[in-house]
Parts: sequence; C-alpha cells; structure tokens
Amino acid sequence: MKSELLTTAEAAALAGVGVSSVKRWADDGRLACVRTVGRHRRFRRAEVERLLGEASGGAGTAAPADPVAAWVELLTASRGADPVGRLLDERRARASWYAVAELVGSVLVALGERWAEGRLTVIAEHVASERLARALAQVAQSLPSSSAGAPACLLLSADGDDHTLGLSLVELCLREAGWDVLWAGRATPTAEVVALIGSGAVDMVALSASLAADRRKIKRQVTAVAEVCRAQGIDLVLGGRGPWPAKVPAAHRFTDLAGFHRFVSRRVDT
Repeated sequence: MKSELLTTAEAAALAGVGVSSVKRWADDGRLACVRTVGRHRRFRRAEVERLLGEASGGAGTAAPADPVAAWVELLTASRGADPVGRLLDERRARASWYAVAELVGSVLVALGERWAEGRLTVIAEHVASERLARALAQVAQSLPSSSAGAPACLLLSADGDDHTLGLSLVELCLREAGWDVLWAGRATPTAEVVALIGSGAVDMVALSASLAADRRKIKRQVTAVAEVCRAQGIDLVLGGRGPWPAKVPAAHRFTDLAGFHRFVSRRVDT
C-alpha cells in the first residue's frame, strides 16, 4: 500500500511548524519529498513522523500530538474555550510571536478545509473564527507599547474582502518587532487610504487578500496604493493567498510570516 502523501501545508500542520520550515527541511535534505507533475512537493507521512521522532529523542519516540487539530478542537468546542491562554502557552513554547502566528495560519487553513468538506457548519466556522479574532486582538493589545518615534504600519484588507484574521497575525509580528499599528481593516475606501498615505502618517502599508477576493478590484486598489507608496518612498507589503497582480512596482510579496518578521525587524533596526 502506498504511503500517504501530504501537501506542504499538511506536513507543516502535522509537524506544528510553518510552511517555510517544511520547505527548508526539504531543501536541506532533512525531509524527503516527491514532486507532482505540476512540480508541487508531496511528503510521505511516515517521513514527517520519522523526522519528528528524531527531534524528540530518537527513533521509536511517538510523534507529538497534532497542534493544529488541537487548536481546531479548542476553537470549535461548545463552551469553556480559552484561546487567549493557549496563545500565551504557544508563545512560551515557541519563543516568538511570529512562530505562533505561523501555527495559527495553519489553523485557519484547517478550519477553511473542514468547512469546504462539510465537516464544519457555517456557524461553527464563524464562531471559531470570531473566538480566534477576539483572542488575537486581546493578546496584541497586551503587548508592550512601541518606543517613541517607532515606525507605523497601516493594515487593511483588499477591496471587497471581509477577511481580517490574516491581518491580526501580521499585527503580532509587527508589534513584536517594535512597530506601531494603524488598523483600517475591511471596506475602507481606496481614495481615503491614498489620502492617508499621502499625508505621511504611516511608514508602511500591509494589504491582505484571501482567495475570496475579486481580481479586478484588487488590481485597481493595488495600482492606486502602490503609486502613492512609491511617491512617499514607503514599502507596500502584499500578503495572503489572494489573486494579486503578477507585478506591482515597489511592493513586497510575502507567503510566510517568518520572512515578513525578518523584513520588518530590519526596517526598525536601520
């Protein structure tokens, strides 16, 4: 019987790490993979469990419980959920908020997959997402304030996109790196965003889009925002799995939060 093959995201969820970590293990030769016809990586579950066993004390050691599944169970529990406490526990275990954010990103993917497969009702998915959003906001507000004169980043969702949980993860990374955060969130008129950037009130713009975003709306918005960011000499960051234009002048595209963390940390240090 063939060994079960996992996507990169599924292997990351099993290991409790970010997708970028799994890709790095594959590139370093630590984790064997096969390629599909479309050149996508696939990992054998047994190989992932073997690597986890070695990391936890040698062959024969049981792989740790799936942290993503544990998070989904917590967020979909009927009562008694304490996502704030779990987030703080994850921070102590992983030693950085961006590592926690990468794990939570995998949790969001898992929730979406369960909904798409009919394993979660719409209301169950909404309750889980709201629990997580409230917990992330509470944790972010509890982090130490940035120093005087710290750079500020404007956070907003793509035009027509109502998803903001990705921005909540970005906020944790920014605050940990010493940035101030200005939330615009969803449904902010592009003309007002352009005016705010043009006023010099922010030092960077982070724009997030999910798969549900409209390609044409995104293109119009990104074109206008990129133009004013370039004129102001500030960075435009594009994140999420949305249908971004192939080339956006002066924009930085991130698919993992570890890379974003390094980027914003350098911006504070310089």
